[in-house]
Amino acid sequence: MTLIAPAQNAMARAVAQTIDCELLVVGSGISGVATAYEALLGGREVCMTELTDWVGGQISAQGTSALDETVGQRTRQWFPRGYLEMRQRLIQRTGRERPGDCWVSLVCFLPREGHEKLTTMLQEAEQRGRGQLHWFPNTVVKDLQINPVGNGEQIQAVRAIQHQPAPGAPPLNRFPLSEILADVYTETDSERFTKTILEFVPPADGNWLVIEATETGELLALADVPYRLGIDPLTYRDPSASSAEPYPYCTQAFTYTFAMEATETPQPAEPPAFYAQYEPFYSLDLPRYGEEPKLVFTYRRIYSAQEGTDFRTVNPGDISMQNWGGGNDYGPGTPIDNFILTREQLAASGQLQPGGWQGGLRISSLRGGEELAQGYFYWLRAGTTDSKLGDNVKQPWPNVRYLQGLDSPMGTEHGLSKYPYIRESRRVIGRPSYAYPESFKIRETDVSRQDFRQPYYQSALPGRGYRDLATSMAGLHTLDVILGRVPVSELEWRTRSRLYPDSVGIGHYPIDFHPCMLEHPPEKPGNIERPGERQGATTTYPYQIPLRAMIPQRIDNLLVTGKSIATSHISAATYRVHGFEWSAGAAAGTTAVYALETGILPYQLVENLPRHSPELEQLQQRLNAQGNPTAFPDMSIFNLDWQGW
Repeated sequence: MTLIAPAQNAMARAVAQTIDCELLVVGSGISGVATAYEALLGGREVCMTELTDWVGGQISAQGTSALDETVGQRTRQWFPRGYLEMRQRLIQRTGRERPGDCWVSLVCFLPREGHEKLTTMLQEAEQRGRGQLHWFPNTVVKDLQINPVGNGEQIQAVRAIQHQPAPGAPPLNRFPLSEILADVYTETDSERFTKTILEFVPPADGNWLVIEATETGELLALADVPYRLGIDPLTYRDPSASSAEPYPYCTQAFTYTFAMEATETPQPAEPPAFYAQYEPFYSLDLPRYGEEPKLVFTYRRIYSAQEGTDFRTVNPGDISMQNWGGGNDYGPGTPIDNFILTREQLAASGQLQPGGWQGGLRISSLRGGEELAQGYFYWLRAGTTDSKLGDNVKQPWPNVRYLQGLDSPMGTEHGLSKYPYIRESRRVIGRPSYAYPESFKIRETDVSRQDFRQPYYQSALPGRGYRDLATSMAGLHTLDVILGRVPVSELEWRTRSRLYPDSVGIGHYPIDFHPCMLEHPPEKPGNIERPGERQGATTTYPYQIPLRAMIPQRIDNLLVTGKSIATSHISAATYRVHGFEWSAGAAAGTTAVYALETGILPYQLVENLPRHSPELEQLQQRLNAQGNPTAFPDMSIFNLDWQGW
């Protein structure tokens, strides 16, 4: 099976437009928007690119328009200022306490509204801060010019391709992504698209920063900086890892969302031609959903025709967005179907050659996710089998209509989201530092509430492994354990997250897994999740986002945000939801403004830790003063009462 079409010619076309900007944000998801939002309020000139034609990523183009929040963080309203503004505007749109009347979240809404609210917020930030935004939709990065500068390297130019419909061709959003991905990364015109070659450069009289805010860590791969992909090996810092060795082929499942509307009468529907291939996969997951199937609809109801509808009632005109583990989660996890290509696979397909970049994804798996989602709708409507619960549990539900068209909630003629919902990305490997001699990253034990005293961990970690785990969890008693003054069996284990002196943001959400599947293809009858992948799934303590997790090796003017920061496979399962993404983006935007003002590159703010850094402290003070908290209330190594969160 081929990974992707071999890379074609490098840069055969002349640059049509050169754009200079102080800040180039690659990717317009939540983190990219938050980065631009803060930079615009800081009066900076920002360029922002996006593969689709909507801003907002998860809440718009990816269709997951239901805000994932913990009760504690939501109750205290302890979010970045831009996230709070976005959230309030979505609530005010309906005048209801629970927009959508869904039960997965308090705030469920139509994806198009996410794009519209964020667009308005960016326009207002531009006016308030007297910054300037240049947004480039339907645009992908093709190549980077990286040159030595000082003791490191810097990105000095970025080549990109913007596409638009060719004369006489269908409008954008006619075709699913799998059909156009190779085309949009190719510079030559096609039957569908005409292309414009863009070049982004820093201002002639100044410096710039480039922000990696894509959904799959494209710039990490394209720049060939060190990064991780998939499962990290079992260690005392990631003691729930499902593999003793690195396994890069298993990232969390991705999902193509779609919307369906409840109707008064049964609706006609024909099974897709590929339905039989995917039917053995589908399941309601738990018996209760067979007994109360309307809960599957109201789980992510994004439009409620009648205010105050309870979760067991569906009215004609209600609209549900589907993002269901046993339905449209697609989890390839083997070397022949992994979705995000490894460095070795990229090199073999020529994508790391100049001009060879084609997005770094396996198109056949992208197509599989699209087909799984379309088949899932038919199964919801007419299916009677269930891969986990057996027959005679799933009942047909014919009173639903699949919504498609350019004016539909997803804004596509095919009805699927413009881009799949991505749960896991390439993850940058931070720079070596004091206490992190190999490299910096956020580990499972830094955030998890897991009871690591369980017998499982005592047997899973051989030799000194369990003692090392206990030592790392000893908190204020670390020295006592090292010196043998406190036996591991009597140790009072740390009951908080790790605190970072370079924190620039916050997050709080469970370690939530949607595992890859063990065998190829994911929909294979009888296939199972990769064993052990859910061992780390649990709640977390409120945690921080260290600046070191956003700084790549080698390239000094590249800052990483969103799901591509330096985390392990397990900790990435919490560092991925809406509130975190905004906080990480706000941190990136504020850090970039500070760096441009002072001439201090981001890595210089943290290179001498744990020594005190006045400049880092100034950045943190600015973040907190501007309503972008770097800590939760009462976060302290001396406060052990974190259970209330």
